[in-house]
Amino acid sequence: MNGSGEQPPTSEPIRKPPPRPSLTEEAREKGGSPDRPLEALAGQVAVVTGGGRGIGSAICRALAQHGARVVVNYLHSEEGAREVVRAIEADGARALAIRADVSRADEVAGLIAGALQGFGRIDILVNNAAIFLRTPFLQIQEADWDRILEINLKGVFLCSQAAARPMLQQGSGRIINLASLGGIKPWPDHLPYCVSKAGVIMATRCLALALAPQIQVNGIAPGLIGAPAGFRSEAVERMVERTPMGRLGHPLEVAELVVFLASSSNFVTGQVITVDGGLGLR
Repeated sequence: MNGSGEQPPTSEPIRKPPPRPSLTEEAREKGGSPDRPLEALAGQVAVVTGGGRGIGSAICRALAQHGARVVVNYLHSEEGAREVVRAIEADGARALAIRADVSRADEVAGLIAGALQGFGRIDILVNNAAIFLRTPFLQIQEADWDRILEINLKGVFLCSQAAARPMLQQGSGRIINLASLGGIKPWPDHLPYCVSKAGVIMATRCLALALAPQIQVNGIAPGLIGAPAGFRSEAVERMVERTPMGRLGHPLEVAELVVFLASSSNFVTGQVITVDGGLGLR
């Protein structure tokens, strides 16, 4: 990310996110029990696409720690999804893993049917599945463009449409879309990704209008979370230097916002909230 007045990278190492207490540890401090820290989502069912790794796995575990039963969707990261399920069950909650390509309507239908068969309802959909490719503009292949838009944007449409039907029958639901700071500010060599995430932001707003008042739809636009794949280390260093908080974010910091939007945000819809340490301000 290049901008006017940018300072050259220093030799200092990138400041990684500080260690975070587990959700259970945080819950003890707030008066919860080890197995059920804060049951804000008790009795609810959440479907998280791309839940087998990274931010998705943190979201799955956070929702479960707050009482939700969780469907962990995956495409390629089967072992990661199984590990998330095992971790959730070890904490005394319930989860299941379902493989589905979110860009295929038939597989999305199977995902939603599996969630309904397993848990009987769907209260929360987190559209997290995404792919990320760093390629200079003149080297982008048509197949790469198509695949990124299919997973990152078409997947949001298909999953939201499929999940909205049972939510509307229930009379309530929450859809939370993972956008990106890249959908707000252009990133060099990431054209398809940035376009797809800009589409997610607009889809969030359109869906909020289309599905109100029964379903609330909001988005989250993370900045640099963890050690982001697809960025050169020197590019990450420059972006961290431009981040007012002076560090990378932690997946749990995104997951905690998902929990809020899934539980306490009764009068919030159509919003896209950045979790970027202030990077988007520059």
